[in-house]
Amino acid sequence: MLLVKTPRELEYVAADHIRERLGDVKLEIRPSGYLGLIIVHSDEIEKIKDIPEIERIIPISIVCKADPDEIASHAEEIVKIAGEFKTFAIRTKRRGKKHNFTSTDVNVKLGARIKELTNADVDLDFPEKAIYVEIIGDTAYIGVIDGSEERKKYTPEKVDSRKLLEKISIVQLPYLEDISAAKEMGERIGRAAQSFEVKELVIAPFGYVDAFELEAFLRGVRKGRWTRLEIQKKAYSREVREVPVYVHDLYQTARDKRRKNYVLIVTDPTGKQIADVKDQLKKDLKYAKEVVVFIGSRVGIPKGVFRLADYVIDLAPYITFATEQAIPATLIALIGIYEEAEVEESEK
Repeated sequence: MLLVKTPRELEYVAADHIRERLGDVKLEIRPSGYLGLIIVHSDEIEKIKDIPEIERIIPISIVCKADPDEIASHAEEIVKIAGEFKTFAIRTKRRGKKHNFTSTDVNVKLGARIKELTNADVDLDFPEKAIYVEIIGDTAYIGVIDGSEERKKYTPEKVDSRKLLEKISIVQLPYLEDISAAKEMGERIGRAAQSFEVKELVIAPFGYVDAFELEAFLRGVRKGRWTRLEIQKKAYSREVREVPVYVHDLYQTARDKRRKNYVLIVTDPTGKQIADVKDQLKKDLKYAKEVVVFIGSRVGIPKGVFRLADYVIDLAPYITFATEQAIPATLIALIGIYEEAEVEESEK
């Protein structure tokens, strides 16, 4: 038996191609009404694995009651199917009626039993074997695939950009125009900062600002951060870091951040292009204790702050970014430079 996963609404298209390859095979399309799933009553995975509408195929070896204890009772059988391995991961997905257990309950019970039987370690990112527990209503479908067959977001060869992002502080001028616009822009900025899980987001006005516009902007930041955080918690197998948000005067922030091994960067169209500063910036990004990035909004960063900055950078000469694009554009540019530095060092 195979559990086939497709994009939603493409199940019947995939099913037609499966029938072309396998003939008159029994298919359960959208079992229990769940989109993106096909149960194929065949083991001929090689004949269908290159169908582009199929995103993943899990060979199902065990079908049992959807209950953590029942699932864990099949641990010995799962280990035999998996063969030898030193690391593993449990991937549990629940669908259907409300269960009196969580996916974590299944992961913990089954994982503990497998560890007891094999002494293998859990590795959620690079497992030698991935054990899938696909729960549909009252039934659990269990299969094992090689870790190399998973489409990994993270591989040992990739540079971990979080090493840079966790030491980046974003100092953002608030976007203040009217209450509605301020709140909407705040949401986008909060979402962007949380997406990259930076060290902190500092909202830094200067001079007198409208209190109610600033309040709306901060409410937007809070909402944007929260909505992105909830998505990350569901999407990542690791713990997600909630980005702290502070409010501080822009000029005082610049003074406070002038410390040893801190790098201050201002983004501004009057600055140098990245190519002109890249060689030195690579070293600074790698060895800095904290990287502080000042980003403007409707108005740019005041020129006086430039004198405190280590770099004034024009990210895209002759192009002016929209305010909500500034954080992603800046961080992606810095990640690219940081990756170069890491790769160059590894090749020495």
